[in-house]
Amino acid sequence: MIVASARPRSILLATAVAMAGFALLISLGVWQVERKAWKETLIDTLTARLSAPPQSLPPAPQWPTLDQAQDEFRRVSLHAEFVPGETALVYAAASAFRPDVSGQGYWVLAPARLADGGTIVVNRGFIPAERKDAVPAAPAGAVDIVGVLRWPEPIGMFTPPPDLAHGIWYSRDPVAIAAAKKWGAVAPFSVEQEAPQAPGAPQAGRLVVQLPDNHLQYAITWFGLAAALAGVYAVWLFGLLRRR
Repeated sequence: MIVASARPRSILLATAVAMAGFALLISLGVWQVERKAWKETLIDTLTARLSAPPQSLPPAPQWPTLDQAQDEFRRVSLHAEFVPGETALVYAAASAFRPDVSGQGYWVLAPARLADGGTIVVNRGFIPAERKDAVPAAPAGAVDIVGVLRWPEPIGMFTPPPDLAHGIWYSRDPVAIAAAKKWGAVAPFSVEQEAPQAPGAPQAGRLVVQLPDNHLQYAITWFGLAAALAGVYAVWLFGLLRRR
């Protein structure tokens, strides 16, 4: 009697566990399908922005109205003059948008003044780690720059604090860098330079969308595990009831 009464409880417990696991696996699969749709929309949006012709950088009074979701990765053109002798280095190991950049190195950031009095931080490009003590100076005089709007990178839990003594940062945050370097007020975004590219200068270049999109195979994996769990449970339950 004790065994007979315990068996239904064990079946109910196993059923509850199997249903919870099945629901979890299905929800993970659905989440990956939703992530796939989101990633494809993101890739299409970034591709359209990065392939569009550059537009004139809005004047400084309009900068606070620009929105990261709507304006990041838009190509712009500007006529500006770099502040002589001012540079900040941001550590970089790789870039999801610069396939031409590899190995450890630094992004070279410098303030540039516009004709309307605004100052914007320009990412002049990439230099290998061994060149960090001999960064080529920015060109003198006014320069016509084509680049892409970028907003500050989020600081993660494991992002090291800036090495102020050596002028090295680990996150591209133009406002924070400008405050530490006493560059004055700057735009809340930076411009990642793609042109001009001078010999010996930091390696500028076009941004390319190369975001990984593996969500379909992840979804298939989760749905497959859910189907396998359902199959194992059905075989177990059928065998148990048959023995009874």
